[in-house]
Amino acid sequence: MASTIRVTKEFSFEMSHVLWNYDGPCRNVHGHSYRLFVTLSGTPVDDQENPKNGMVMDFTDLKAIVRKEIVEVFDHAVVLNSRFGKEKTGIFSELFGNTVLVDYQPTCENLVADFAGKISRRLPAGTKLHNLKLHETATSFAEWFASDNQEGVSKVGSV
Repeated sequence: MASTIRVTKEFSFEMSHVLWNYDGPCRNVHGHSYRLFVTLSGTPVDDQENPKNGMVMDFTDLKAIVRKEIVEVFDHAVVLNSRFGKEKTGIFSELFGNTVLVDYQPTCENLVADFAGKISRRLPAGTKLHNLKLHETATSFAEWFASDNQEGVSKVGSV
């Protein structure tokens, strides 16, 4: 009998952000050491001839997806809401170099929902994104669960 199994891989990256129109200290440029936990669910391959036998998904393949979609884009970047406008985003880009514009407020909550969409689109058939946990600090995190999202992927926005 095939069992559904959950597998998790952890990723880390450094990122700064600015919250547009925010009324607290996070309206200033500041950074975090993010930790992202990606949990997939599926049935392990049951085929002795398949090199992925016994795996829900090869961790190396998952790593490639998350690196391309998330880490390579957001690591050592300053992330801004596009509502800052071209003049201000141009200044940020000039000052900081790697600047990523998003069409949402770059909070931990919105980032994790955006990441869910980016990762879900790249998963192989038979493998589902179960949940993501994004730590912004050692004691603060946001979680996204497929079961809480009717369509399976939140439509917050994108890069």
